[in-house]
Amino acid sequence: MSLEKVDDIDTNKIKELIPHRYPMLLVDRLCDINPGESAVGKKAVTINEPFFQGHFPEKPVMPGVLIVESMAQTAAALVMLSLGEDAKGKLVYFMSIDGAKFRKPVEPGDMLELHVQKEQSRRNIWRFSAQGKVDGAVVAEATFTAMIAN
Repeated sequence: MSLEKVDDIDTNKIKELIPHRYPMLLVDRLCDINPGESAVGKKAVTINEPFFQGHFPEKPVMPGVLIVESMAQTAAALVMLSLGEDAKGKLVYFMSIDGAKFRKPVEPGDMLELHVQKEQSRRNIWRFSAQGKVDGAVVAEATFTAMIAN
């Protein structure tokens, strides 16, 4: 695992790292990447998101569960990038979510930043803390555990 900082990666590279596709790919870019440690995912939230048709038509708000999923996808992409060649044929699976809190609604037009920080990794289990931010303000936070499996 390289500990050198790497360049930002775009959606195409993210799709090489994790299996998610539209409409479930919820990260557009990874930046501030410190392999094996931390990264910031970015999600441009637009009115064209399919979930806004029903959540809520008169006052569109990004569902909290999808904000947490965005955090998890950011962490999964970081893990796979960090593992390099060792990631071939593997997937990252959610194991637990703890302490999820939602501070402010995320609405169309927001740029959601997903700050993930590794707290611990042992063998194939990684634990992360994460914060979602819009314009520098924390809108959500959670701690979660993931397993890397074949």
